[in-house]
Amino acid sequence: MSQLALPLKLQDHAVFESFLPGGNEALVAFLESTVATGAGTGGWIWGAPSTGKTHLLQAVCERAADRAQFLPLNDFRHAGPAVLEGLQSRQFVCLDDVDSVAGDAQWEVGLFSLFNALRDTGMVLVCSAAAPARESNFALADLVSRFSMLPAFHIEPLKEPERIEALQLRAHHRGLDLPAETASYLLLRSKRDMASLYALLDKLDSEALKAQRKLTIPFVREVLDFSQ
Repeated sequence: MSQLALPLKLQDHAVFESFLPGGNEALVAFLESTVATGAGTGGWIWGAPSTGKTHLLQAVCERAADRAQFLPLNDFRHAGPAVLEGLQSRQFVCLDDVDSVAGDAQWEVGLFSLFNALRDTGMVLVCSAAAPARESNFALADLVSRFSMLPAFHIEPLKEPERIEALQLRAHHRGLDLPAETASYLLLRSKRDMASLYALLDKLDSEALKAQRKLTIPFVREVLDFSQ
């Protein structure tokens, strides 16, 4: 167990079943196999914001349950590397936005020590970042070398038709029926990144539950007009 209390709650939607792979089938298969077998050193997932990196790291932790720890480093960078203490006792350690602490000497030493401890005990480290390890601005050469050992996957953003399918999948996972025409309407009236679209779907879910309404275009228009 980590020596610090990490008040982290996984998002209830962040499971493999609610993630539309799009062009990322190999990545999803790799992560599911890694959790199932516990084999390998882990992986490095890199790509643009709102492409599903956090979702997949949390899905690993949801599947592995109390054998895993999710840690978003961008949220804890000011706390210092002490938050890493004790993580080597977990079979799966998932570090989100690991590059957010690049260039900080203390953090880099802490990450180097954690990597070595996990490798020595056969544990699994999964990291997310905006770029490959060698392009993530880490100053400690040995750390870059260690991170570069991890199998790297570039997560591909969803194409337009896949965004509609992803919204429908997320809605279905929440017990909602989201018609394709309503999903298309959302894409026209919202920011097009998936994080914004999912946040809007969460809001619509709440409003539909209160109003006992279905997610029709007229209802969605009412909610959007009222909130703008």
